[in-house]
Amino acid sequence: MLPATFSSRLSALTTQHEELLARRNEPILPGNGIFRRFRQPVLTAEHVPLDWRYDFSPTDNPHFMERLGIGAVFNAGALLHQGRYLLMARVEGWDRKSFFAIAESTTGVDGFRFWDEPIMMPESDVPATNVYDARLTAHEDGFIYAIFCAERRDGDAPPTDTSSAVAAAGIARTRDLRTWERLPDLVTPSPQQRNVVLHPRYVDGKYLLYTRPQDGFISAGSGGGIAYGVTQSMESAQIEVETLLDPRVYHTIKEAKNGAGGPPIETPRGWLHIAHGVRHTAAGLRYVLYAFLCDKDEPWRVTHRPGGRLLAPEGDERIGDVSNVVFSNGAILEPSGRVLIYYGASDTRLHVVETDVERLLDYVTSTPPDALTSSGSTRQRMELIRKNRTQAT
Repeated sequence: MLPATFSSRLSALTTQHEELLARRNEPILPGNGIFRRFRQPVLTAEHVPLDWRYDFSPTDNPHFMERLGIGAVFNAGALLHQGRYLLMARVEGWDRKSFFAIAESTTGVDGFRFWDEPIMMPESDVPATNVYDARLTAHEDGFIYAIFCAERRDGDAPPTDTSSAVAAAGIARTRDLRTWERLPDLVTPSPQQRNVVLHPRYVDGKYLLYTRPQDGFISAGSGGGIAYGVTQSMESAQIEVETLLDPRVYHTIKEAKNGAGGPPIETPRGWLHIAHGVRHTAAGLRYVLYAFLCDKDEPWRVTHRPGGRLLAPEGDERIGDVSNVVFSNGAILEPSGRVLIYYGASDTRLHVVETDVERLLDYVTSTPPDALTSSGSTRQRMELIRKNRTQAT
């Protein structure tokens, strides 16, 4: 017979978990016309299966304690695969180590359930201390690629420095998201590399990657913004030249850092990027999402840069392990044109917004660019006000 504490806690937690997974997610209306938020996050630490966290042996765990706790689930690569909405989430344990796990839904906005086991990502020749923030690209070569941050301790740091790190772009590929082949890390001219994204199409027979060169693990340093480069092969990926595509700009939402999100969304008017921008505040770094559009035939050439942010943390989204942050590394485009953009909130939970290609193209092509000065910004607003008043009369 099971101990009373064990059986009662197991029953209560199982019921609570099933209720969470079955919870429907309602849109918040009327929204801003660009996208619709939803009331609940799509993934949290509580979504993680109980048998990933608890020892189910009444002998070894009579009080049914959480043995391997989960602190956060966020920053997921996204894919519509064989009619299923799949998220390759970053799952972070109480020990600060992250791992990848696939969650699946039939709607894309609720009902996500993790597969039976997390991904046991193969190691590279130099094992990483931590891996996270995978971008999923279904490439026309037939493979699904995951490019993620592979973090290692800085070997040049003195023994007393236990926080200096080096970031590299880890690469793995699969056909079914269950069996993975680890490839060598991306080689670029930059000292450190984060937020690397693979373009889904060949460009002149080569693989195009969006990179974010930076000098340090946190600081971009001389890294000018989002860059791009090409490699002949993903099996030994090497970019010889990184060319700036979307620069950092003083006193904007991307003055400190910016980085690519998920793979760009293919639209009739070009490749739509959802990126993140970072600025300094008195309370620390603030991360928001912004958008820009690249030419359909020359995906390295930006054609439209709407000014300001697309999405910023609101309400409870602002609170978490790293507050005042939204971060996206995955979106799904449906054949119908519906677009689901998944974003982590304060490095703690994962949310989604719903929009469509038509709205996003309207936003990026009709929103004026950043005027870069207060007077220029005021002129833009005055033009809108006077236009509206003229139409009203």
